Amino acid sequence: MLLDSQNLFSENQQITSGTIYSQNIIDFGKNDVSFAPVIVQVVNDFSNLSSLKVVFQTSLDENFSQPIDLIETSLELEKLKAGIKFPVTSLPKGNLKYMRLAYIAEGDLETTGKITAGVVPADGFSYHEL
Repeated sequence: MLLDSQNLFSENQQITSGTIYSQNIIDFGKNDVSFAPVIVQVVNDFSNLSSLKVVFQTSLDENFSQPIDLIETSLELEKLKAGIKFPVTSLPKGNLKYMRLAYIAEGDLETTGKITAGVVPADGFSYHEL
């Protein structure tokens, strides 16, 4: 898998509790980017959450003063292991200009879990169930 630093939402981002936003916001302009392959992958096992929800958000402004949720997906703790990818393979339709991810952690304070997410040059990967 090839990742470009300019197209990363998160790189080994630790997820602890509550709602945490991706380290980076990507400016896609006002183009339809729904064809662009994306990966959201656990890179370090989670140990305390009951589940983790990932929400793709878009906004007209970089401050996300009025964010719009485009799509969401979640995994339960038993699946939040290194190497597992969330079941989203391309950016959702509805891009306004800027996009970020919101990670919504349910359960106890997380101390180990990390995520890497971004746009990838090809979608030659699949969602893996444990």
